[in-house]
Amino acid sequence: MRYEILGETLPVVVCQLEGGEKMITEGGGMSWMSPNMLMETTTNGGIGKAFGRMFSGEKMFQNIYTAQGGNGMIAFASSFPGSIKAYEIGPGQEMVFQKSAFLAGEAGVELSVFFNKKFSSGLFGGEGFIMQKISGHGIVFAEFDGHVVEYELQPGQQIVVDTGHLAVMTATCQMEIKSVPGVKNMLFGGEGLFNTVISGPGKVWLQTMPISNVAGILRPYMPSGS
Repeated sequence: MRYEILGETLPVVVCQLEGGEKMITEGGGMSWMSPNMLMETTTNGGIGKAFGRMFSGEKMFQNIYTAQGGNGMIAFASSFPGSIKAYEIGPGQEMVFQKSAFLAGEAGVELSVFFNKKFSSGLFGGEGFIMQKISGHGIVFAEFDGHVVEYELQPGQQIVVDTGHLAVMTATCQMEIKSVPGVKNMLFGGEGLFNTVISGPGKVWLQTMPISNVAGILRPYMPSGS
């Protein structure tokens, strides 16, 4: 599979497949394709994995696109102004995505639920912060809201991230959700109740404008029901 990421504000990844090669995406992820691309909707691993994907914020069913009778082309566009990045997945190269980051991937890529049980705040019913673990083998594409900033953390090195800005990290990183210290800071600081603390070693990719922040900015300007 060959690919090219085009565009800046609203990018798209165009994939050139050889005959028999496959791509997976969520329903509605395909933007355009050549007529010889065959689509099959599947649980992709059984009902257990389907429910796991649903629990991590993705849809239960995935679409598998196969190039039939020769080379094929398929494109996946971002759903929000931002960026698209490609990652090579393999043994020891697993990634952890936020719920909405997965765009598409080669058929050898597997999505599963990633639980983080380390909670100093002790809230959220003990379930932990739910993200997606990307394993298997192949290339996977992630979409980011806004621009992307990359950090490489050394062993024990930490970075504190406002909730929503963490998009992707290598599976070697550790993540902990901590409450903002001080009642006055929590109530009047305007930064929310929790921060995400990421510890190395590993790489972290942060997004500058999460769609949740955009929604919060626009909410006062939306007409109310009254």
